[in-house]
Amino acid sequence: MVRADYKVALVVPVYNEEETVETFVSTVNEKLASELEHIEIVFVDDGSKDKTVEIINNIQKTDSKVSLIKFSRNFGKEAAMSAAIDLVNADAIVPIDVDLQDPPELVLEFIRIWKEEGIDNVYGIRTDRSQDTNAKRVSSGGFYYVFNKLSSRVQIPANVGDFRLIDRKVIEVLKQLKERNRFMKALYAWPGFTSKGVGYSRPERSAGSTKWNYWKLWNFALDGIFAFSSLPLRVWSYIGGVVGLFSLIYMVWNFLKTIFVGNSTPGYTTLICVILFLGAVQLISIGVLGEYIGRLTVEMKGRPVYIVSDVEGPLKQEVPGGMSKTVVGVTYNTLSQDENAEKTPSQRTRRSVKTAQNLQKS
Repeated sequence: MVRADYKVALVVPVYNEEETVETFVSTVNEKLASELEHIEIVFVDDGSKDKTVEIINNIQKTDSKVSLIKFSRNFGKEAAMSAAIDLVNADAIVPIDVDLQDPPELVLEFIRIWKEEGIDNVYGIRTDRSQDTNAKRVSSGGFYYVFNKLSSRVQIPANVGDFRLIDRKVIEVLKQLKERNRFMKALYAWPGFTSKGVGYSRPERSAGSTKWNYWKLWNFALDGIFAFSSLPLRVWSYIGGVVGLFSLIYMVWNFLKTIFVGNSTPGYTTLICVILFLGAVQLISIGVLGEYIGRLTVEMKGRPVYIVSDVEGPLKQEVPGGMSKTVVGVTYNTLSQDENAEKTPSQRTRRSVKTAQNLQKS
């Protein structure tokens, strides 16, 4: 049951998005006018080098529902989403792109389904991607197919990104996940609970250019596959067995041929082909092992997924002052003693207990 004074936070990762921030806020104020009293906007700045932070600060002077989480450097979009999950205390959060390719008006339908049907995870399905290039559509469809074939326990719907509404109970589960290689699309699905898709047409960017190139998308896809499937490791046992079987057959054939026919011509070409083939198979298998070992190394080091240098806006009052830790991140909030004193006793108690528990876990 959703309480009457519920809060929904729009979580907006930004990196060098000075051209789109103002348009995004004005569009949200226009399209979500009926829900503005329940809406807050939390920008997560991923180490922008342009005027993105300055523009957000200017917006905060006239818009009291806008908060900002500032990273100490660029950590990536998955880290930005992890920070929002850890620090935002709304009843539900909606990850949304600042470029308006995720239409804000669809949030109204997300909220309706969440409130009336009690669905915990309401996600947007890109039913029309005509604005994307053919290469991007094909590669995206291929990734979803391969991921769902390799991952037996976690399935992600095709053409579904981060744009969704996530209930507080799901958020609390996500906050307990400790992995450093974070593939959020699959992590959203991992806790389970009820889910429902809503179709929409994906428009062009309102301004600016995407920060994702094909190389980054390729590595992002590898992170997702290696994080949620061990099949790439297991498959080399089968490949090795098949290669070994053919090698055995070939050896028997050569042995019988030598006995009954003789071996007048040395098989130089055959020998080179076999060596090159087996060498390629070995290098590929070692590469797959290296991918898993590299990720295990990152997990063993236990470095923070993100470091927040400061929090600004209404959210500042909800985050403990000074240095605090979550399961996967570190936050430094320059909350003054006077501001800390303005918190209610219940807020201080809840936060102090939570901080102590997090520090004990870490």
